[in-house]
Amino acid sequence: MTTLLKYLQAHQSDMLADLRELVLHESPSHNKELVDKCGQFILDLVERYLGVHGESIEQTKVGNHLRFSLGSGPRKILLVGHFDTVWDEGRLPFRVEGNRAYGPGAFDMKAGLVQALWCLRGIQELADFSNLQVVCFFNSDEEIGSITSRPYLESEATGCEAAFILEPSAAESGALKTARKGVGIRHLKIRGVAAHAGNHHENGVSAIEELAHQTLKLHSLTDYALGTTVNVGIVRGGSRTNVVADEAEAHIDFRVATQTEADRVERHMFELKPVLKGTSIEVTGGLNRPPMERTPATAQLFETARQIGHSLGFNVDETSVGGGSDGNFISAMGVPTLDGLGAVGDGPHAEYEHVIIDKMPERAALLGELILKLSK
Repeated sequence: MTTLLKYLQAHQSDMLADLRELVLHESPSHNKELVDKCGQFILDLVERYLGVHGESIEQTKVGNHLRFSLGSGPRKILLVGHFDTVWDEGRLPFRVEGNRAYGPGAFDMKAGLVQALWCLRGIQELADFSNLQVVCFFNSDEEIGSITSRPYLESEATGCEAAFILEPSAAESGALKTARKGVGIRHLKIRGVAAHAGNHHENGVSAIEELAHQTLKLHSLTDYALGTTVNVGIVRGGSRTNVVADEAEAHIDFRVATQTEADRVERHMFELKPVLKGTSIEVTGGLNRPPMERTPATAQLFETARQIGHSLGFNVDETSVGGGSDGNFISAMGVPTLDGLGAVGDGPHAEYEHVIIDKMPERAALLGELILKLSK
């Protein structure tokens, strides 16, 4: 057991107390007032624990983003997290049952932020990392696509030796994430020709019928062997049962494991042609997050983490997942990226979302030892 792990285990109750307060500062993505109050609480913790005055990056439509750094060495490491959640205010309570802490955003991903702060506090007190600059960027809009924070993330990632993403580990297994699928969102709009469904049915051209043809085309792009899925998830169309539909639309989700597959799917979507004469098709949207592909540099980072975990007395595994994170953006820039360094638990975006409490010091120590390893 390392000195850092002992230090963090001695502060487990303090970490839990901070998690409780952070979860009670509810922060649904679309409620800027609540998100900003949560962000200010985080900045207060940063100043209290690390002696650093963090920066609040003002936003108008979403919560303000947070940035702070430690050290001024020539080598830069980026820690990335978010503090917005998918839960409306008052939707879930915070509670502790045995070794589990429940609450909105506890697992995804406020425990990861608490672990990072305590990890950095422990390093400051116990070790020397003067050869590094550790930059922390916590955003307020990850759950809605990082719509304003992506440029900041990419700017901060420039020149980094590595990026550690404080998202929760893989549910149940606790595995780190060395690959994530890219996520795309498309909107398909179809126009047809309206007509009376009883008197002049033959004069109409159904946008809904055209949409059915296009749905089959889109779903045929799915290739499980390559990790590609295309899902027409929402459809709307028509105005009355006795009118041939002159409008229809579909909202499409697609996931891809590689940029090559992203290019293939995108190309086919742009090349969609009407099947029925008299209809027209408009396709908008695109790839929201590029794939986070497992690179040799990321594999090397994981191997370092695996060895550190062994030295700390626990196993560290890796996995690939279908959901995206801010790690997708950073990895696509060529920065070695290790994701899932946050909490161990289960239930992201579910009512039973929870954190395994006694794993918090272990995960914080894993992150800290990774940082120290890169400082040598």
